[in-house]
Amino acid sequence: MNQPDPDRLLTPEALQALPPHETLLVDVGSPERYAQAHLPGAVLVTPGELVDGRPPATGRLPDQARLNTLFSRLGLRPDLKVVAYDDEGGGWAGRLLWTLDVVGHDNWAYLDGGIHAWQASGYPLESQPNEPTSSRAVNVEIHPGPIAEAEAIMQALADGDEDLLVWDARSAAEYRGERQAAARNGHIPGAVNLDWLELMDRHRELRLRQDLAEHLAARGITPNKQIVTHCQTHHRSGLTWLAARLLGFPRIKAYPGSWSEWGNRSDTPIHTGAAP
Repeated sequence: MNQPDPDRLLTPEALQALPPHETLLVDVGSPERYAQAHLPGAVLVTPGELVDGRPPATGRLPDQARLNTLFSRLGLRPDLKVVAYDDEGGGWAGRLLWTLDVVGHDNWAYLDGGIHAWQASGYPLESQPNEPTSSRAVNVEIHPGPIAEAEAIMQALADGDEDLLVWDARSAAEYRGERQAAARNGHIPGAVNLDWLELMDRHRELRLRQDLAEHLAARGITPNKQIVTHCQTHHRSGLTWLAARLLGFPRIKAYPGSWSEWGNRSDTPIHTGAAP
C-alpha cells in the first residue's frame, strides 16, 4: 500500500461525515489544553492514562486493571469507532490507537493533523467538557502481537535475524549517544534512525507527509520486514507505529519499554555514533 488507509486516516470532512452515535472522538492531551479548546463532542484521555508511569521504563503498558478502568470510562464496545487526535502531530493519538490494538479493538481511525487541521478547515471548537454518552464495564484482554519486548529483540540480534528492523524514532543526537537520556546512551545495534518529526508536514498543519511510504522506503523501512519501533518512552513512536500501521505494514510492533528501559539495563547491547 503506497497511501495510508483512508478509512483510518481521516480528513476533517471525513470525520464530519461519521455517524455520531457510532463514533467516539478522543482528544489525547493535557487537561489544560482540552479546557481551552477541543473538537465538539470530544472526550479527554490524558497521556498518563496510557502509560505505566513507574521509572525507569515509564512508558510501559499500564496493567490490566488500569486499562479496564480507562476503557470502561470510555464505554468501549466493538461497534464503536474510536477516532483519536492530538495537538502535536500524532504521537499521543498513536499511543492510544496502539493501545486499542493491544486490547484487540480494531475499529479506530486518526484525524490527520489533529486539532490544527480541523481549525484550518474552518470547523468550530468548544471549551465545555464532555463525558462519554454511556460507560460500561469492560474487561480487556491484552494481545501480545503489537508489543515488542527487550528479550525478544536481544534474541533476534543474537541470532543475526535479518528480518528484524528496529526503527528508532528519537533525534539523531539521542541515537548517536550525544544526549544523556538514560544510564547508558546510544542505540540498539543495527537500528535505523528516522526522527518522528520527519513524518509531519509543518506546511500542512502537521498532517502526515504525502510521500510517507517513499520516505520510509528510502531508509529501508519497508512492509516486508518485521518492524519494531521505539523512542524514549513510546510516545514519539506512537506516531511511527501509526504511520506504518496506516500504510498496511503487516508486522509492525512497538517497544513500550523503549530507551528508558534499554538504556537503563546493564545487559542490553548498545552502539554509539552515526549509522554506518
